[in-house]
Amino acid sequence: MNQRTRKLIGTVLIVLIAILYALVATTIAAAKLSEAGGWIHMIYFLATGILWIVPAMFIINWMLKPDRKTN
Repeated sequence: MNQRTRKLIGTVLIVLIAILYALVATTIAAAKLSEAGGWIHMIYFLATGILWIVPAMFIINWMLKPDRKTN
């Protein structure tokens, strides 16, 4: 698979992961943190806002691998 195809697939995957992750994180917050204070909300959304970067990092590394040389 060439790098151009990996970038297309990776871009679509990152967008899907971000959307699904945001929906899940917001649903959990609405269900579990409804009575919590503002600081708890801030810490939760700060942590979940940073946590989605981990799978995105692996996808980006995969996308940027150089093409194999065919001899």
